[in-house]
Amino acid sequence: MKDTTWSRVERLRVWLDEHSDPATAGDAKLWRVLKIGEEFGEVVEAMHGAVGANPRKGPSHTWDDVHKELCDVIVTGMVALATCTPDAEKLLDDHLRHLVARTMPS
Repeated sequence: MKDTTWSRVERLRVWLDEHSDPATAGDAKLWRVLKIGEEFGEVVEAMHGAVGANPRKGPSHTWDDVHKELCDVIVTGMVALATCTPDAEKLLDDHLRHLVARTMPS
């Protein structure tokens, strides 16, 4: 198998499937979609810290932290999509093509 972004996402999905609690394995789609919200919260926390928006904490994160957390959101979304459909790569590619065409028509 070629080492691509989507092959790595698939490896993560398979690993998660193999290591999930059997009691919640049937709810994998639900938990993986909800995980996106958790990761988003971590981006918000890093963003607050990067700009020092919380006067009680002051600057507590860097922009590198924000970038890493954004990557976590993206990967988590990709894993959730791959969990929900076997056509995740095609769906995302088609949707991105649609968004670009809608935003920047020829």
